[in-house]
Amino acid sequence: MALPAAYRGRPDDADDMAAAARLAGLAYTDGQRQQAAGQLRELRDGYAAVRRAAIPFTLPPCAAFDPLPPGASRPQWTPKASPAIPPDTALPAGEADLAFAPLLDLASLLRQRKVTSVQLTQLALDRLQRFDPQLLCVVTLLREQALARAQELDAELAAGSDRGPLHGIPYGAKDLFAWPGAPTTFGAAPWREHVWDATATPLQKLHDAGAVLVAKLSLGALAMGDLWHGGRTRNPYDPAKGSSGSSAGSASAVAAGLVPFALGTETLGSIVSPCRQCGTAGLRPTFGAVSRAGAMPLSWTMDKVGPIARSAVDAALVFDAIRGADGRDPAARDVPFRAELDVDLKYVRIGVVDQRGFPQRDEDRAFLTWLEAQAHSVRKVTLPHAPYNGMLAMLHAEAAAAFDEATRDGRIDQLPGQGPNDWPNQFRSARTIPAVEYLQASRARSRLVADMATALGDVDVLVAPTHGGATLVATNLTGHPAYVLPVGRSERDGGRPTMLQLVGSLYGETTLLAVAAAWQRATDHHRARPALTR
Repeated sequence: MALPAAYRGRPDDADDMAAAARLAGLAYTDGQRQQAAGQLRELRDGYAAVRRAAIPFTLPPCAAFDPLPPGASRPQWTPKASPAIPPDTALPAGEADLAFAPLLDLASLLRQRKVTSVQLTQLALDRLQRFDPQLLCVVTLLREQALARAQELDAELAAGSDRGPLHGIPYGAKDLFAWPGAPTTFGAAPWREHVWDATATPLQKLHDAGAVLVAKLSLGALAMGDLWHGGRTRNPYDPAKGSSGSSAGSASAVAAGLVPFALGTETLGSIVSPCRQCGTAGLRPTFGAVSRAGAMPLSWTMDKVGPIARSAVDAALVFDAIRGADGRDPAARDVPFRAELDVDLKYVRIGVVDQRGFPQRDEDRAFLTWLEAQAHSVRKVTLPHAPYNGMLAMLHAEAAAAFDEATRDGRIDQLPGQGPNDWPNQFRSARTIPAVEYLQASRARSRLVADMATALGDVDVLVAPTHGGATLVATNLTGHPAYVLPVGRSERDGGRPTMLQLVGSLYGETTLLAVAAAWQRATDHHRARPALTR
């Protein structure tokens, strides 16, 4: 956006210094403000020079966030090894039963030649097309590309070449991942025709594991909420309501049985929130456990990539395929994980967040009672007292930097949300965040990382509500993994599962998912189906 003529004259350095002082909670004398004029001119020249450098959209900052506190040792990479595929799974009687089947059952059916990848892919494509008018979860359907890939994978299996448990299984991905032959719209009208000449690392890893990408799924514009350039993505249990976001289409499509699993991302609730709203499970991994190369950046120090799938076992299979460094994302690390989830719960220490009013629901108390009978110990945990909202200045500054060009050329004025809490206003407001305050927030965050390590030092898994309290903000800032777990049903919401949040230790996805899988073996809440798509 061009600068109005009234603002193109010589800057008022003294006035700018006074305004900056007010933002910083300082007061400068007239002499100090006048003295700063020369330095301000140099700074402005430097800002302009950096802008002229045309920084590529994909280029990250030179510093990367590390969730480990100082002195902590980094866990070692463990080779990928998956649970055994059942040899004799029976073919489900109907289309819906097949659409909602677990990944290992699908893998068994494929290897018994009871179904083919082409059939599973066609089923996913048909259901996506049939239910999308009600759910508005599909941005781009990749019909021809997906069916051609499925044919290749069927031929591989027939020839005895097996890529693993995801071989031949269709899936969807949030439309902020780059993929050849498809636009990557970021959910926003100005990018509707945007073709990103890249392949996102998580999608490449799934491709190599034999999964078939069938659709790019909706996200709220620039990864906020559920309102995108095609409308508002809907909750399959109540299509009159939105799905929440920003991994809106991924959660909606998995909950509705349109795809067996989907990829989402989270910066500050974008997996947890739509999974809660749509009643499906999702994993937000440890920060850096999955590369974000080829994914739209929002916050380089907070963005995370994870699977939305209907069970912890399914999430484990997908996470195992996408985890690890790639040499493209400087924050990505090789991490340990055992997809077999072979953890004995009698050695697992459980924490329960000390939050007023929690637990309150009957299903929450029932889950904790079950844990007390299964785990080594269960105790209350108090999260560190910290300036959480102040530290979120880092997110706002980084998001404004990522979309600085779109702010300057006016593209953000075309986004559907233009209210005080929407991205356009936040991007503009973030221009007032001083670099000093950003760094102070970063230093406070370093202390939070250390304090959280102390608070969670004696627990392996923390139980918390999915909203309210500080858990969501705190653990996104520190990079801890979380799993959204169905623990009950809401009859007034069409039988939609009700959810809790399990938070794991850093790189503790094995234990985190093992607890969830044990609960899911004892219950069937994660098998719920919305009436719309049964």
